[in-house]
Amino acid sequence: MKPKPKNIIIACGGTGGHIYPGLATAQVLLQRGHAVTLWLSGQRDVEKHVANQNSLKIFHTRAVPFSVKNVFKFCASFFRCHRAMRAAKPDALLAMGSYSSLPPVAAARLCHVPVVLHEANAHPGRAVQFLARFAQKIAVTFPGEAEGLPKEKIVLTGLPIRAAQLQTKPREQDAPATFFVTGGSQGAHRVNQLASEAFALMKKQGAENFRVIHQTGVADEKPVSEFYAQNKIDAHVSAFIQDMGAAYAEADVVIARAGAATCAELAYCGIPAVFIPLPTIKRNNQTANARVFEDAGAAVLAAQNETTPESLAQLLTGLCNDPARLAAMRGKALALATADAAEKLAGVVEGYASNGA
Repeated sequence: MKPKPKNIIIACGGTGGHIYPGLATAQVLLQRGHAVTLWLSGQRDVEKHVANQNSLKIFHTRAVPFSVKNVFKFCASFFRCHRAMRAAKPDALLAMGSYSSLPPVAAARLCHVPVVLHEANAHPGRAVQFLARFAQKIAVTFPGEAEGLPKEKIVLTGLPIRAAQLQTKPREQDAPATFFVTGGSQGAHRVNQLASEAFALMKKQGAENFRVIHQTGVADEKPVSEFYAQNKIDAHVSAFIQDMGAAYAEADVVIARAGAATCAELAYCGIPAVFIPLPTIKRNNQTANARVFEDAGAAVLAAQNETTPESLAQLLTGLCNDPARLAAMRGKALALATADAAEKLAGVVEGYASNGA
């Protein structure tokens, strides 16, 4: 007998690293006949973009990072979530972490709605560690990811990705080496600087057979584009790339931050990476993510405070001149992928939606 459709809320606001895995899981749940509402904080550009590009039901929680100065806004968000949850009567809540999960999970607790948490990073964030006591299950991305989390609640699912948008294609043998630079949906100014200046040095040192795809973020789009033109570098520059699958399909090496979603997508596509983690993140989540890939042989970790355009140029040149190493890195990256993560996470949510708290 076909299971009865469930009413499920997915709280996944904040950054693309929390939103896109939630969106991928929502698509699986919709395909299985369930009703899904996406709860976003509604405060950031990436959330507005997702809301405009999808036909999913959207609710804006107006969640803000918890702090003393934000206490009234935080409380207002909680009461807003509580009213909406009482009205919606969901069968389960899936919360993808970050500050945007706090008001929805608190509201779910009061409304006796089962909660499934998902932790994207190699080191659990503060929000997931705090909310773990209220969750029935905690889905994690990496094996052994249990620091500060109750082990009896942990289930390994991997990180859901937008697999349908990441269909890769075979590389042309004679195509120039292609580097894809991305700092995520917001861009990363220091990564933009390091990468563009490294490519200029490579050009001056006689490298000709390479091209660049560069997602800069809005603020750096014009100056980076002008810099490449001045240095006669073959580059496609865009503030935001909608079709990430096409960019990945062309890339031989990706230079990026080490957000969880980026790491999962690179593993799925089997692309060697140079990770430049954001050093100011509390708990060094990106550095921990990058180390998982470096230890596996799938990527190189280049600490931002230790990396210069000269050292990055040398690293990239060395990778391009070592096809055997790149081939090995591709295989190691693919070995880290969990292709059915969205299906696994959807299954966990379905189980608690059916059984109740």
